[in-house]
Amino acid sequence: MIRLGWGSASDVGRARQANEDFLFTAEGLYIVADGMGGHQGGAVASELAVSSLRTYLQDMGVLTTDSLVQAVQLANEAVVSAASDDPELAGMGTTLCAIAVVHAAEEDLDRLAIVNVGDSRVYLLKGGLLEQVTDDHSLVASLERQGRLTRAEAAVHPQRNIITRALGIDARVMVDSWEVVPVAGDRYVLCSDGLFNEVDESRIAATLRRLADPTDAAGELVRLANEGGGRDNISVVIVDVLVGEGSEVADGSSERSDRVVAAVSGEARVAKGPGPEVDEAPVAPSEPSRSERRAAKRASRPPRPRRITWRLLLFVAAILGVLAVGAGAITYYGRHTYFVGFDNDSVAVFKGRPGGVLWIQPELIERTNLTRQTVPAGVVAEIDAGKVEPTLDDAHRYLANIDEQANTGDDAGSKTTQTTQTTATTTPPGN
Repeated sequence: MIRLGWGSASDVGRARQANEDFLFTAEGLYIVADGMGGHQGGAVASELAVSSLRTYLQDMGVLTTDSLVQAVQLANEAVVSAASDDPELAGMGTTLCAIAVVHAAEEDLDRLAIVNVGDSRVYLLKGGLLEQVTDDHSLVASLERQGRLTRAEAAVHPQRNIITRALGIDARVMVDSWEVVPVAGDRYVLCSDGLFNEVDESRIAATLRRLADPTDAAGELVRLANEGGGRDNISVVIVDVLVGEGSEVADGSSERSDRVVAAVSGEARVAKGPGPEVDEAPVAPSEPSRSERRAAKRASRPPRPRRITWRLLLFVAAILGVLAVGAGAITYYGRHTYFVGFDNDSVAVFKGRPGGVLWIQPELIERTNLTRQTVPAGVVAEIDAGKVEPTLDDAHRYLANIDEQANTGDDAGSKTTQTTQTTATTTPPGN
């Protein structure tokens, strides 16, 4: 049984006139959305996305990671529909990151599901160390993952506000998702970019370690962001795992081990413990018999070594099994995915991983009519590196989106969005 504690805070900041962030916290569902768009479009987009997501989740019954992703897709459709119905809301969109308690049917246990679209983030503080769980869907993040920008350069890049994925821009949006085991003591942070653009991660971590109450910690992080400049809206949600499935399993194992050790020690104490004192007179050893001397002589001889033993055979078989499993895992990893890349100057779909994995090289599946000159400039680098997709259908959807952008010429904006996914850093063949 998972038990969570949470707290939140949101502020307009020092430079904006309105707060276009929208957050939601309730038992088992925590959301942060950062809206964008002219007039009040950003505020409408973020609130509509969150309210739609909540409504769809309520209608879905037992919540799973897949159904959470599906609900985000439906929320995206709601924002797209609202923008198309009202000219004043045209171009509005929103980021969204969320954590929800879901049920893993195959394990019959509860888990935490994390979803993300855009550059709002989810962090995990574990053992006092802060780690970013989500990937930013932004131009500078893509360049950083490709090694073309350092973390420090990305933080001050003039185009750091350009995101490559958001709800409300296209009819279909790629949603990143994770399913994690909740462990007692873990602390999750959901936040808009108004926090991490003003407060460095070391200071965020120090605040999370210092303030145990999640509401106090969220409020302090918002205060620090305003103190750092407050150039954007700031929203923070903190979720603490008080009791988790992972911690119960680990603690149970530890207790069982302690009980086993205690039982063995107890037996030893019973065997060696104090008893009635008995005076024993020394007894002189008797002369061993002839048969006893022969037995002792045989026992003193070192055993003849055997070249091959059943233990050795089992060990070799185990090693071969591990190697076979490893080779199978590498083969599966190298072949059971797809990516979109350039074959010379043509956009093509490959099966495998960009650049290949060990002995497994990508396989050209199909070429398209798109070329390096016709695709939007904002995604050339991403396709150059190899745009990884889990299935062929996802690769086709990505190509359809690029084709649509190429036909409409939609490749700009103050917070420009393109429905792309996390960029791999290897180079596809033929480029």
